[in-house]
Amino acid sequence: MKRILSLLWLVAVTLPLVAQANHNFEVAKNLDIFNAFYKELDLYYVDTLDAQRLVQSAIGGMLDELDPYTEFYSEKSREDLKQMTTGKYAGIGAIIQYNKKTDRCVIGDPFAGNPAAKAGLRAGDVILAIDGKDVGVRGSREAAEYSQSVSDALRGEPGSSFEISVQRPGEAQPRTMTIVRETVAVPAITYYGMIDGTAGYILLSEYTEDCARYVRRAIVDLKQQGMTKLVLDLRNNGGGLMSEAVNLVNLFLPKGKEVLSTKGKVAEMNQTYKTADDPIDLDLPLVVLVNGATASAAEITSGALQDYDRAVVLGTRTYGKGLVQQPRDLPYGTQMKLTTSKYYIPSGRCVQAYDFKHRNADGSPRHLPDSLCREFRTAAGRIVRDGGGITPDVVQPADTVSALAAYLLYSDELFDFCNTYRNAHDSLPAPEVYALPEAEYDSLKNYLGRSGFTYDRETKRLLAALEKAARLEGTADSAKAEFGALRAKLSPNLNADLDRHREEVCRLVATELVRRYYYASGVARYVLRHDKLIDRAVELLNHPDEMKRLLSPEEG
Repeated sequence: MKRILSLLWLVAVTLPLVAQANHNFEVAKNLDIFNAFYKELDLYYVDTLDAQRLVQSAIGGMLDELDPYTEFYSEKSREDLKQMTTGKYAGIGAIIQYNKKTDRCVIGDPFAGNPAAKAGLRAGDVILAIDGKDVGVRGSREAAEYSQSVSDALRGEPGSSFEISVQRPGEAQPRTMTIVRETVAVPAITYYGMIDGTAGYILLSEYTEDCARYVRRAIVDLKQQGMTKLVLDLRNNGGGLMSEAVNLVNLFLPKGKEVLSTKGKVAEMNQTYKTADDPIDLDLPLVVLVNGATASAAEITSGALQDYDRAVVLGTRTYGKGLVQQPRDLPYGTQMKLTTSKYYIPSGRCVQAYDFKHRNADGSPRHLPDSLCREFRTAAGRIVRDGGGITPDVVQPADTVSALAAYLLYSDELFDFCNTYRNAHDSLPAPEVYALPEAEYDSLKNYLGRSGFTYDRETKRLLAALEKAARLEGTADSAKAEFGALRAKLSPNLNADLDRHREEVCRLVATELVRRYYYASGVARYVLRHDKLIDRAVELLNHPDEMKRLLSPEEG
């Protein structure tokens, strides 16, 4: 018997070692094959090879087989990784975007208080030259490559100055101005303020360095203004630093509470993170707003507060990013951002979505259906589930957006219309009171009609799918007349649709005009007036009994 046990022990110890040795051999073998393959290409291929492009393409192919968050950064692009984690970079503080009409880059959205805005640059200004050198048109280059080259030329050392020449639409002569580069810090908090006599509101856009400290300061300020309850808005927050998520949760939970644990293949990646400081307020009633674009660190915050029954989570199911990345240095100044582990929130759930390869129509990952999800328990005993993302305590979908508004939002026509208005008017009423005048809406209708703006209705796409199915079934010919009549009836009628969706389009245009004068914080102030989810959050906060019921386990 002892001999059998000894043999079993030997097998148990040996098998993992053999498996590891086989794995190591496969790694070494395939690296040798790759090295030999490239050497033969370089020696004998008919044309000279671009080593950097080919090898980076090979790296890209490998990354396509992994999760979407493991990424390679060349020496040129590693600053992007630094900006992503810190929220800081040295430049002018503006989004640079390609404009099809001019075949050049334009200022897309200057950030308040940063060099571009202080120098007087506006959205729509066409970039002609930097330090006297013409940036040229895009031509045959990829739009992303061209835009990146212009953006890189605008960056530099803090304190360094340069001249920029731009053509402002509607003006005959270009403008040339001198700009001093600064360390641009994109604010993590887009806006905070009071939304009624006692409810405070904080819109947190990303988890960059010190964002939890800024939230703490905002809470202190709001309390001085009379805040006794809080709405924390994490909608469209794609996350960032995991440590900042822990620090943020710590504002509302006692010291020593576990916020998350990480588990990976390598033992050193297995860690537990707990709150380390005294909270700012353990009793402040709290509603957290989330949606399908709430991800990563924002899911840690909403999930941990849900698991401790500390906040009511309101909105729609979150994205489902439960993977942890770490930067790793590579040779010649390159870097990679590498997924090293999964994270688990206090109830034991992992929020990671299950299928990133086959995404939904809107690009979001697929979650497990509720019937296949596992059940977990919050601190109070409420049932919560895994399967991808955080399911809110109160599910309330956002208002639907018409096809017309969706097309208009990303159109050059709306961008140009709002820029033209800004260049012709020095001021706009405050976001809290502004409404688009009827005369301006009529101007928009006329402008869109002249510009040739086009869009597709959802019904048109569905009709195309129906016709395709009919052809596969062999019934398309017999229904040809009916399809033709339906197609004619469903063809977009711009004027009619602009009248039908007048209220929605008015708010969209007003939002973009507010952005031109009051920047992102002004947009938040304007949107507060019309946001039904915020109204619902305030309603919950004003009914403590309902809050208590939502945070208590069901009886029975």
